[in-house]
Amino acid sequence: MRVLIVEDDAKISAFIQKGLKEAGFVVAHASDGEEGLQMALSTPFDAAVLDLMLPGRDGLSVLEELRRGGKNTPVIILSAKRSVDDRIKGLQAGGDDYLTKPFSFSELLARLQALIRRNSRIVETREITVGDITVDLLSRETRRANARLELQAKEFQLLEYFMRNPGRVLSKTMIMERIWGYDFDPQTNVVDVLVCRLRNKVDSISERKMIRTIRGVGYVLKDD
Repeated sequence: MRVLIVEDDAKISAFIQKGLKEAGFVVAHASDGEEGLQMALSTPFDAAVLDLMLPGRDGLSVLEELRRGGKNTPVIILSAKRSVDDRIKGLQAGGDDYLTKPFSFSELLARLQALIRRNSRIVETREITVGDITVDLLSRETRRANARLELQAKEFQLLEYFMRNPGRVLSKTMIMERIWGYDFDPQTNVVDVLVCRLRNKVDSISERKMIRTIRGVGYVLKDD
């Protein structure tokens, strides 16, 4: 899941980014309203967290322009303004939720997840199963043939990506954008290293190898 954070306070934005990345999100950040608007218009995001008091262009202006541009990205407004009138203005401008500062990160995370589920109009399943691999999306527990796998955060994200796309070949670029969320040197081997680490944990306990390399194209998870 990709989330855009538009917040000029460096401490708050770093706090949110760290928490969301640890929760498995790919995060982009803009420190002023104009930059945030351009990113929101040009790049698909599953949700956005938008501060109201921003340099260059204020949050309400960003939100109104975003909606005029036809973007329905769910937006949580983040603001120190607590009055009912301020909340109403934010929601009328196109906000989907309103959270006042200071705030609890766990509450922000829960609200983001709820907005994303609501926007997708899909009831999120708790478990994904492909072959004899099962992933619990809430507890992040992973098993293969009833053997528990201990995965690091990015290994879990990659396996989840594979399991949401069984049989589909995922290129290195697709994996990089999904897991790291930024442009990269095409000569880097970071994707190969991560796939190798995941394969050593997932395929080492079974004679049936499910993570396969398609030379010159990418990788695929197949159960056959």
